[in-house]
Amino acid sequence: MERRPTIMDVAAAAGVSVATVSKAVNGRYGVAPQTVDRVLAVVADLGYESSLIASSMRSRTTGVIGVLVADFEPFSAEILKGVGQALRDSRYDLLAYSGSHGAAEGWERRSLSRLSGTLIDGAIMVTPTVVNVGTEVPVVAIDPHTGPADRPTVECDSFGGAIQATRHLIQLGHSRIGFIAGRTDLRSSIARDAGYRRALTDAGLHVDPALIGSGSYRQDAVRVAALEMLSRVDRPTAVFAANDISALEIMKVAAELGLRVPQDLSIIGFDDVPEASAANPPLSTVRQPMQTLGAEAARLLVSLMQGETPAATHLTLPTRLVPRATTAPPA
Repeated sequence: MERRPTIMDVAAAAGVSVATVSKAVNGRYGVAPQTVDRVLAVVADLGYESSLIASSMRSRTTGVIGVLVADFEPFSAEILKGVGQALRDSRYDLLAYSGSHGAAEGWERRSLSRLSGTLIDGAIMVTPTVVNVGTEVPVVAIDPHTGPADRPTVECDSFGGAIQATRHLIQLGHSRIGFIAGRTDLRSSIARDAGYRRALTDAGLHVDPALIGSGSYRQDAVRVAALEMLSRVDRPTAVFAANDISALEIMKVAAELGLRVPQDLSIIGFDDVPEASAANPPLSTVRQPMQTLGAEAARLLVSLMQGETPAATHLTLPTRLVPRATTAPPA
Protein backbone atom coordinates (compact mmCIF):
# COMPACT_ATOMS: atom_id res chain seq x y z
CA MET A 1 0.00 0.00 0.00
CA GLU A 2 1.37 3.40 -1.00
CA ARG A 3 2.30 5.59 1.99
CA ARG A 4 0.30 8.82 2.28
CA PRO A 5 2.46 11.96 2.54
CA THR A 6 2.74 13.51 5.99
CA ILE A 7 3.15 17.07 7.14
CA MET A 8 6.83 16.29 7.73
CA ASP A 9 7.18 15.32 4.06
CA VAL A 10 5.69 18.67 3.07
CA ALA A 11 8.00 20.56 5.43
CA ALA A 12 11.06 18.78 4.06
CA ALA A 13 10.09 19.36 0.43
CA ALA A 14 9.26 23.03 1.00
CA GLY A 15 12.33 23.68 3.14
CA VAL A 16 10.35 25.00 6.10
CA SER A 17 9.37 23.84 9.58
CA VAL A 18 6.36 21.70 10.39
CA ALA A 19 4.88 24.65 12.28
CA THR A 20 5.15 26.82 9.15
CA VAL A 21 3.38 24.16 7.06
CA SER A 22 0.58 24.01 9.63
CA LYS A 23 0.16 27.79 9.59
CA ALA A 24 0.24 27.94 5.79
CA VAL A 25 -2.34 25.23 5.10
CA ASN A 26 -4.63 26.40 7.89
CA GLY A 27 -4.47 30.06 6.84
CA ARG A 28 -2.95 31.34 10.06
CA TYR A 29 -1.15 34.65 10.49
CA GLY A 30 2.65 34.81 10.53
CA VAL A 31 3.79 33.28 7.24
CA ALA A 32 5.11 35.34 4.32
CA PRO A 33 2.88 35.18 1.20
CA GLN A 34 5.69 33.71 -0.94
CA THR A 35 6.25 30.99 1.67
CA VAL A 36 2.54 30.18 1.70
CA ASP A 37 2.61 29.85 -2.07
CA ARG A 38 5.60 27.50 -1.91
CA VAL A 39 4.03 25.34 0.79
CA LEU A 40 0.68 25.09 -1.00
CA ALA A 41 2.46 24.14 -4.22
CA VAL A 42 4.18 21.26 -2.40
CA VAL A 43 0.88 20.28 -0.79
CA ALA A 44 -0.71 20.02 -4.23
CA ASP A 45 2.30 18.18 -5.69
CA LEU A 46 2.45 15.56 -2.93
CA GLY A 47 -1.31 15.25 -2.51
CA TYR A 48 -1.12 16.05 1.20
CA GLU A 49 -4.36 16.92 3.03
CA SER A 50 -4.45 18.71 6.34
CA SER A 51 -7.45 18.20 8.58
CA LEU A 52 -8.86 21.58 7.54
CA ILE A 53 -8.41 20.98 3.82
CA ALA A 54 -9.80 17.46 4.09
CA SER A 55 -12.80 18.70 6.04
CA SER A 56 -13.35 21.44 3.48
CA MET A 57 -13.31 18.93 0.64
CA ARG A 58 -15.85 16.69 2.39
CA SER A 59 -18.28 19.34 3.65
CA ARG A 60 -17.55 22.16 1.19
CA THR A 61 -17.15 24.43 4.22
CA THR A 62 -14.16 25.32 6.36
CA GLY A 63 -15.78 26.89 9.43
CA VAL A 64 -13.43 29.87 9.03
CA ILE A 65 -14.26 33.57 8.64
CA GLY A 66 -11.61 35.79 7.08
CA VAL A 67 -11.05 39.39 8.15
CA LEU A 68 -9.11 41.37 5.54
CA VAL A 69 -7.29 44.46 6.83
CA ALA A 70 -4.82 46.69 5.01
CA ASP A 71 -2.61 46.78 8.10
CA PHE A 72 -2.74 45.78 11.75
CA GLU A 73 -3.02 49.36 13.03
CA PRO A 74 -5.04 50.40 16.14
CA PHE A 75 -8.42 50.71 14.39
CA SER A 76 -8.12 47.28 12.73
CA ALA A 77 -6.89 45.72 15.95
CA GLU A 78 -10.00 46.89 17.81
CA ILE A 79 -12.22 45.60 14.98
CA LEU A 80 -10.53 42.19 15.21
CA LYS A 81 -11.17 42.09 18.96
CA GLY A 82 -14.87 42.62 18.32
CA VAL A 83 -15.03 39.95 15.62
CA GLY A 84 -13.21 37.50 17.89
CA GLN A 85 -15.60 38.17 20.78
CA ALA A 86 -18.65 37.63 18.57
CA LEU A 87 -17.28 34.32 17.25
CA ARG A 88 -16.07 33.04 20.61
CA ASP A 89 -19.08 30.80 21.24
CA SER A 90 -19.76 29.99 17.60
CA ARG A 91 -18.50 27.14 15.45
CA TYR A 92 -16.45 29.55 13.35
CA ASP A 93 -12.73 30.32 13.62
CA LEU A 94 -11.15 33.65 12.72
CA LEU A 95 -8.46 34.17 10.08
CA ALA A 96 -6.89 37.66 9.97
CA TYR A 97 -5.33 38.44 6.59
CA SER A 98 -3.35 41.60 5.87
CA GLY A 99 -2.42 43.36 2.66
CA SER A 100 0.40 45.25 4.39
CA HIS A 101 3.05 43.30 2.48
CA GLY A 102 3.01 45.97 -0.24
CA ALA A 103 -0.14 45.04 -2.14
CA ALA A 104 -1.53 47.79 -4.34
CA GLU A 105 -5.06 49.14 -4.30
CA GLY A 106 -7.58 46.36 -4.83
CA TRP A 107 -5.53 43.72 -2.99
CA GLU A 108 -8.74 42.46 -1.37
CA ARG A 109 -10.05 41.16 -4.69
CA ARG A 110 -6.97 39.01 -5.23
CA SER A 111 -6.91 37.85 -1.63
CA LEU A 112 -10.56 36.79 -1.64
CA SER A 113 -10.03 34.89 -4.86
CA ARG A 114 -7.17 33.04 -3.20
CA LEU A 115 -8.92 32.33 0.11
CA SER A 116 -12.53 31.66 -0.93
CA GLY A 117 -13.69 28.07 -1.02
CA THR A 118 -10.53 26.52 0.41
CA LEU A 119 -9.75 28.51 3.55
CA ILE A 120 -12.77 30.71 4.37
CA ASP A 121 -16.57 30.51 4.16
CA GLY A 122 -17.09 34.28 4.36
CA ALA A 123 -15.15 37.52 4.74
CA ILE A 124 -15.18 40.87 6.49
CA MET A 125 -13.32 43.68 4.70
CA VAL A 126 -12.13 46.57 6.89
CA THR A 127 -11.88 49.98 5.15
CA PRO A 128 -11.69 48.32 1.71
CA THR A 129 -9.95 49.82 -1.31
CA VAL A 130 -12.42 48.27 -3.76
CA VAL A 131 -16.15 48.74 -4.35
CA ASN A 132 -17.10 45.24 -5.45
CA VAL A 133 -15.30 41.92 -5.33
CA GLY A 134 -16.15 38.85 -7.34
CA THR A 135 -16.40 36.03 -4.81
CA GLU A 136 -18.62 33.07 -4.11
CA VAL A 137 -18.60 33.62 -0.35
CA PRO A 138 -20.62 36.27 1.53
CA VAL A 139 -18.75 39.52 2.25
CA VAL A 140 -19.48 42.33 4.74
CA ALA A 141 -17.63 45.68 4.62
CA ILE A 142 -16.74 47.72 7.71
CA ASP A 143 -16.30 51.44 7.00
CA PRO A 144 -17.17 50.94 3.33
CA HIS A 145 -15.84 52.42 0.12
CA THR A 146 -17.63 55.34 -1.55
CA GLY A 147 -18.95 53.16 -4.38
CA PRO A 148 -22.47 51.71 -4.69
CA ALA A 149 -23.39 49.89 -1.49
CA ASP A 150 -24.68 46.64 -2.98
CA ARG A 151 -22.88 44.59 -0.32
CA PRO A 152 -23.78 44.48 3.39
CA THR A 153 -22.03 47.18 5.42
CA VAL A 154 -21.43 48.19 9.02
CA GLU A 155 -20.24 51.70 9.87
CA CYS A 156 -20.59 54.47 12.44
CA ASP A 157 -22.31 57.85 12.22
CA SER A 158 -19.27 59.73 10.93
CA PHE A 159 -21.30 62.79 9.89
CA GLY A 160 -22.87 63.20 13.33
CA GLY A 161 -19.58 62.48 15.07
CA ALA A 162 -17.77 65.15 13.06
CA ILE A 163 -20.47 67.65 13.98
CA GLN A 164 -19.99 66.73 17.66
CA ALA A 165 -16.21 67.25 17.43
CA THR A 166 -16.42 70.59 15.62
CA ARG A 167 -19.22 71.92 17.82
CA HIS A 168 -17.16 71.03 20.89
CA LEU A 169 -14.38 73.30 19.62
CA ILE A 170 -16.85 76.05 18.70
CA GLN A 171 -18.48 75.91 22.13
CA LEU A 172 -15.04 76.34 23.71
CA GLY A 173 -14.77 79.63 21.80
CA HIS A 174 -12.71 78.66 18.73
CA SER A 175 -13.59 80.25 15.40
CA ARG A 176 -10.52 79.35 13.30
CA ILE A 177 -10.76 75.57 13.23
CA GLY A 178 -8.62 73.45 10.92
CA PHE A 179 -9.45 70.01 9.58
CA ILE A 180 -7.07 67.23 8.48
CA ALA A 181 -9.12 64.91 6.27
CA GLY A 182 -8.82 61.15 5.79
CA ARG A 183 -9.03 58.84 2.78
CA THR A 184 -11.20 60.32 0.05
CA ASP A 185 -12.38 56.88 -1.12
CA LEU A 186 -14.13 56.04 2.16
CA ARG A 187 -17.71 57.07 2.91
CA SER A 188 -16.72 57.83 6.50
CA SER A 189 -14.02 60.30 5.47
CA ILE A 190 -16.38 62.19 3.20
CA ALA A 191 -19.00 62.26 5.95
CA ARG A 192 -16.51 63.64 8.49
CA ASP A 193 -15.54 66.40 6.08
CA ALA A 194 -19.22 67.22 5.56
CA GLY A 195 -19.92 67.18 9.30
CA TYR A 196 -17.04 69.60 9.94
CA ARG A 197 -18.37 71.99 7.31
CA ARG A 198 -21.97 71.71 8.55
CA ALA A 199 -21.02 72.55 12.13
CA LEU A 200 -19.10 75.64 11.02
CA THR A 201 -21.92 76.79 8.74
CA ASP A 202 -24.56 76.23 11.44
CA ALA A 203 -22.48 78.41 13.77
CA GLY A 204 -22.21 81.16 11.15
CA LEU A 205 -18.46 80.58 10.68
CA HIS A 206 -16.62 80.77 7.36
CA VAL A 207 -15.29 77.51 5.89
CA ASP A 208 -11.73 78.49 4.99
CA PRO A 209 -10.14 76.14 2.38
CA ALA A 210 -6.71 77.15 3.69
CA LEU A 211 -7.56 75.44 6.97
CA ILE A 212 -8.42 72.09 5.36
CA GLY A 213 -5.57 69.66 4.74
CA SER A 214 -5.41 66.22 3.14
CA GLY A 215 -3.99 63.57 5.44
CA SER A 216 -5.35 60.39 3.83
CA TYR A 217 -4.73 58.57 7.14
CA ARG A 218 -1.02 58.44 6.23
CA GLN A 219 1.52 59.71 8.72
CA ASP A 220 3.69 61.40 6.09
CA ALA A 221 0.74 63.19 4.47
CA VAL A 222 -0.66 64.28 7.85
CA ARG A 223 2.74 65.70 8.82
CA VAL A 224 3.02 67.74 5.62
CA ALA A 225 -0.53 69.09 5.95
CA ALA A 226 -0.10 69.91 9.63
CA LEU A 227 3.24 71.69 9.10
CA GLU A 228 1.74 73.84 6.37
CA MET A 229 -1.38 74.65 8.37
CA LEU A 230 0.31 75.38 11.71
CA SER A 231 3.12 77.45 10.15
CA ARG A 232 0.66 80.03 8.82
CA VAL A 233 0.68 83.50 10.35
CA ASP A 234 -3.08 83.18 10.74
CA ARG A 235 -2.92 79.56 11.89
CA PRO A 236 -5.98 77.91 13.44
CA THR A 237 -6.42 77.83 17.19
CA ALA A 238 -7.92 74.34 16.99
CA VAL A 239 -7.72 71.34 14.66
CA PHE A 240 -10.10 68.44 14.11
CA ALA A 241 -8.41 65.33 12.67
CA ALA A 242 -10.38 62.65 10.84
CA ASN A 243 -8.89 59.92 13.04
CA ASP A 244 -6.90 59.64 16.26
CA ILE A 245 -3.64 58.52 14.66
CA SER A 246 -3.70 61.70 12.55
CA ALA A 247 -4.46 63.77 15.65
CA LEU A 248 -1.52 62.24 17.52
CA GLU A 249 0.77 63.11 14.60
CA ILE A 250 -0.53 66.70 14.68
CA MET A 251 0.36 66.83 18.37
CA LYS A 252 3.96 65.89 17.47
CA VAL A 253 4.12 68.57 14.78
CA ALA A 254 2.71 71.17 17.18
CA ALA A 255 5.39 70.32 19.75
CA GLU A 256 8.12 70.64 17.11
CA LEU A 257 6.80 74.12 16.25
CA GLY A 258 6.82 75.16 19.90
CA LEU A 259 3.05 75.14 20.26
CA ARG A 260 1.59 73.97 23.55
CA VAL A 261 -1.48 71.70 23.55
CA PRO A 262 -4.09 72.82 24.52
CA GLN A 263 -2.84 76.29 25.57
CA ASP A 264 -1.80 77.36 22.05
CA LEU A 265 -3.64 74.73 20.00
CA SER A 266 -6.62 72.50 20.73
CA ILE A 267 -6.72 69.13 18.96
CA ILE A 268 -9.51 66.57 18.70
CA GLY A 269 -9.52 63.24 16.90
CA PHE A 270 -11.96 60.51 15.93
CA ASP A 271 -12.14 56.78 16.88
CA ASP A 272 -10.94 56.65 20.52
CA VAL A 273 -8.26 54.04 19.93
CA PRO A 274 -6.38 52.97 23.10
CA GLU A 275 -3.48 55.27 22.18
CA ALA A 276 -5.79 58.30 22.52
CA SER A 277 -6.31 58.04 26.28
CA ALA A 278 -2.64 57.06 26.78
CA ALA A 279 -1.31 60.16 25.00
CA ASN A 280 0.33 63.02 26.88
CA PRO A 281 -1.87 64.96 27.26
CA PRO A 282 -4.79 62.53 26.75
CA LEU A 283 -6.48 63.18 23.41
CA SER A 284 -10.01 64.53 23.11
CA THR A 285 -11.88 62.51 20.52
CA VAL A 286 -15.14 61.13 19.20
CA ARG A 287 -15.62 57.51 20.17
CA GLN A 288 -16.92 55.11 17.59
CA PRO A 289 -17.69 51.62 18.97
CA MET A 290 -14.93 49.82 17.06
CA GLN A 291 -15.28 46.47 18.79
CA THR A 292 -19.05 46.64 18.34
CA LEU A 293 -18.51 47.35 14.63
CA GLY A 294 -16.51 44.13 14.41
CA ALA A 295 -19.02 42.14 16.43
CA GLU A 296 -22.01 43.37 14.39
CA ALA A 297 -20.18 42.63 11.14
CA ALA A 298 -19.45 39.09 12.36
CA ARG A 299 -23.07 38.48 13.36
CA LEU A 300 -24.33 39.83 10.04
CA LEU A 301 -21.87 37.67 8.09
CA VAL A 302 -22.76 34.51 10.03
CA SER A 303 -26.43 35.18 9.34
CA LEU A 304 -25.73 35.49 5.61
CA MET A 305 -23.52 32.39 5.60
CA GLN A 306 -26.33 30.39 7.19
CA GLY A 307 -28.75 31.46 4.47
CA GLU A 308 -30.83 33.71 6.71
CA THR A 309 -32.37 37.05 5.73
CA PRO A 310 -31.11 39.72 8.18
CA ALA A 311 -33.47 42.45 9.33
CA ALA A 312 -30.97 45.00 7.99
CA THR A 313 -27.85 44.68 5.86
CA HIS A 314 -26.61 48.27 6.30
CA LEU A 315 -25.96 49.11 9.95
CA THR A 316 -24.94 52.55 11.28
CA LEU A 317 -23.85 52.79 14.93
CA PRO A 318 -23.84 56.00 17.02
CA THR A 319 -20.76 57.94 18.16
CA ARG A 320 -20.01 59.80 21.39
CA LEU A 321 -17.92 62.87 22.20
CA VAL A 322 -15.08 62.15 24.68
CA PRO A 323 -13.52 65.46 25.84
CA ARG A 324 -10.08 65.09 27.42
CA ALA A 325 -7.05 67.32 27.95
CA THR A 326 -6.17 68.41 24.40
CA THR A 327 -9.10 70.81 23.99
CA ALA A 328 -9.58 74.07 25.89
CA PRO A 329 -10.73 77.66 25.25
CA PRO A 330 -8.38 79.68 23.00
CA ALA A 331 -5.77 81.78 24.78
